[in-house]
Amino acid sequence: MSGHGAPTIDISGLTEEGVPLRLAIIAASWHTQIMDGLLDGARRAAAEAGAEVTEVRVPGSFELPVAAARLAPHFDAVAALGVVIRGGTPHFEYVCQAATSGLTDVSVSTGVPVGFGVLTCDTEQQGLDRAGLPGSSEDKGHEAVSAALATAAVLRSWTR
Repeated sequence: MSGHGAPTIDISGLTEEGVPLRLAIIAASWHTQIMDGLLDGARRAAAEAGAEVTEVRVPGSFELPVAAARLAPHFDAVAALGVVIRGGTPHFEYVCQAATSGLTDVSVSTGVPVGFGVLTCDTEQQGLDRAGLPGSSEDKGHEAVSAALATAAVLRSWTR
């Protein structure tokens, strides 16, 4: 299981002197049921942290990096959520590589943490198992937001 050995990240009340972290959640639109679960988990994590949230929807996972690049300078953290399910062509590899490289580039070039909540699955069931839905074994939307906000809190302490 991919979640084995995952750290516990305490994100409760990540504010500094009452100022909440500003978070952009960017979500793709493919695979509605899985995306609904990812978004619910992301929203729960943001609420636990007391973050100020803006949500943006884009067509697919390929569009996540450009949206993240535009939004990152205006937020303390970004979480990118998407689902790519393997098909019978190389399209899967191209979209997964573009999303991964693009989101990494945004984070490094802007200095803004980008939580990676893009599920790259062989089957729809693998996505359902990671979407934070009832019966899911993992909650990758929650994990992506938690990682981005916890990193933003650490980095904020270095910007004084």
